[in-house]
Amino acid sequence: MQIGLRLHDSAEAPFEERLKMVKSQGFSCIHFALKKTTGLPYSIEALTPGYAFYLKRCLREAELDAAVLGCYLNLGNPDPDELRGIQKMYTAHLRLASIIGCGMVGTETGAPNREYRCDESCRTGKALDTFIKNLRPVVKDAERFGVTIAIEPVYKHIVCSPERARIVLDEIDSPNLRIIFDPVNLLAPDQIDKRDETIKDAIDKLGEEIAMIHLKDYRVTDDKMTCMACGLGDMDYSQVLRFAKEKKPYIQATLENTTPANAVAALNHIRAVYDKV
Repeated sequence: MQIGLRLHDSAEAPFEERLKMVKSQGFSCIHFALKKTTGLPYSIEALTPGYAFYLKRCLREAELDAAVLGCYLNLGNPDPDELRGIQKMYTAHLRLASIIGCGMVGTETGAPNREYRCDESCRTGKALDTFIKNLRPVVKDAERFGVTIAIEPVYKHIVCSPERARIVLDEIDSPNLRIIFDPVNLLAPDQIDKRDETIKDAIDKLGEEIAMIHLKDYRVTDDKMTCMACGLGDMDYSQVLRFAKEKKPYIQATLENTTPANAVAALNHIRAVYDKV
């Protein structure tokens, strides 16, 4: 397993220096979102081939891979004009990723409103149908560019369960559509006692299409979940890491919710568990 870091969780610094710091900490890849990375242009006009080649050169010089380029815009947005702009931004990210040599463009699955408001409307069949309809042309562009687009199921978003993720995969039926597996994001705080069954269900239903893993920790207090760096909470990683070791040995896994002060400790924690499983 190749372990990386969300770039915006690293210490603030100019982009090129930031990459070198991440590499010096022992990481092999990054998850980065242009919008969240200080100093990087984000507008659709800025996403040119020249910009892509600049990013590619910086990554090569730092000896880091771009595991995923994040574009976490709401594909459930019901406003047709806003949706067209969102889809255009995904296409621009796919074009950029194709030049950089990025592993995938990643997205969560949104909510059926303009505000990205997560409520019970996310769980309706109508919301899922709308998301599939809105995602379909983005996947077509991914196929044209030869790039993977990966969706990340989250219990409070439209694709809130392994079952709904399976429906999306089967309905669109494209080799360029894959899954980012964040086990903590599938855990509803009021059903935390079913953690191991939920993770097993996700692996059983989605294992073949899992292309990347996100790793973080959590604690639940009064039915509210707080996320944190690996090793600081109650997460048991053994099932996830055993799956990675046995079925996805070179998969990229990026740490989330770290700080510059605890990122290396989180990395060492995951390496220790991975060695034991």
